[in-house]
Amino acid sequence: MIFPFTSKLPDVGTTIFSVMSALAAQHQAINLSQGFPDFDTSDELKDLVNMAMQKGFNQYAPMPGLPALREVLAAKVQRLYGTSVNADTEITITPGGTYAIFTAIATCIGPGDEVIIFEPAYDSYIPNVLVNGGVPVLIPLSYPDYYIDWALVKSRITTRTKMIIINTPHNPTGSILKAGDLQMLEHIAELHNLIVLSDEVYEHLVFDGATHESVLRYPNLLKRSFAVFSFGKVFHITGWKMGYCIAPAHLMAEYRKVHQYLCFSVNTPMQHGLAAFLQYPEHYETLPSFFQQKRDHFLSLMKESRFTPLPSHGSYFQLMKYDRISNEGDKDFAVRLTKEAGVASIPVSAFYQDGKDDHVVRFCFAKQDETLQRAAERLVEL
Repeated sequence: MIFPFTSKLPDVGTTIFSVMSALAAQHQAINLSQGFPDFDTSDELKDLVNMAMQKGFNQYAPMPGLPALREVLAAKVQRLYGTSVNADTEITITPGGTYAIFTAIATCIGPGDEVIIFEPAYDSYIPNVLVNGGVPVLIPLSYPDYYIDWALVKSRITTRTKMIIINTPHNPTGSILKAGDLQMLEHIAELHNLIVLSDEVYEHLVFDGATHESVLRYPNLLKRSFAVFSFGKVFHITGWKMGYCIAPAHLMAEYRKVHQYLCFSVNTPMQHGLAAFLQYPEHYETLPSFFQQKRDHFLSLMKESRFTPLPSHGSYFQLMKYDRISNEGDKDFAVRLTKEAGVASIPVSAFYQDGKDDHVVRFCFAKQDETLQRAAERLVEL
């Protein structure tokens, strides 16, 4: 059948995450590919959500989100970043971080607008820009440390540049932006009047004593930024699809115009449960050490392997170079690894529009220690 429209994403197929997870299931492989934990969330959080349902909080929440949840988030921002945000006008609850990213792009980007995106990039950024008529301007992070070359960024800005997207801690590389990066971004954004979209869904997963450099720390940057966060990454509830966006009131007013016609309202009992759970900071304060232990445990297990780890300073991903094992392309290697070794990973070339291949694969270490042990035993044999 021929449909009476032209595809807005003619070159987009099934995501690599779905492909590799399906391949893992088919071959009964240990799935270290897609970024989700194989352990459960807190019983206390589940009880709080269940209690909200039992109390009858099962109808639509307000369009911007439950006031109690937005208020506790504003207090969290003040506590962590020393920044005051208005819970009424500057925070919106969303059905997940990816949704929040799309809504920010849909709010600002129209036909011909250029958006700077750093590669390797989380896979939703480019399609989100394209479907809204924008033009992705792709800038590579400098391999193997995956840092931003700000001189290159300056050279790629034109009169059509409208937005720059950053992601820290970074998926898929585990790199983090430093204070100097945020200061340079602030300078460039002000000079060229750019909107900043800051994907900070792994804000609490920063290791080795480093500080998460959020746009929320920088007042002159925040006044032109959308900052996106995820409850799923914080509380091991990726399947709940709960997130939020923070932006200054003048941007958030436009954001909510789009949001109200995309989903209008987000799951009510889960918002009640999260509002109560977030009253206790220890639920997220322990995350850096918790996930650093996971990273270090996985690296320790992999010491006897022929994989070469690249630095992971944040997120729950560990990149591994496999040049001492094979010279095949990373997609072929990842498929063979799944089928023959029984461990699923993600080829990092999937995060590049042109398929740039540095012979690196991504493993997710947000798994039980037993899972990591079994996976490492298989990988060490290669």
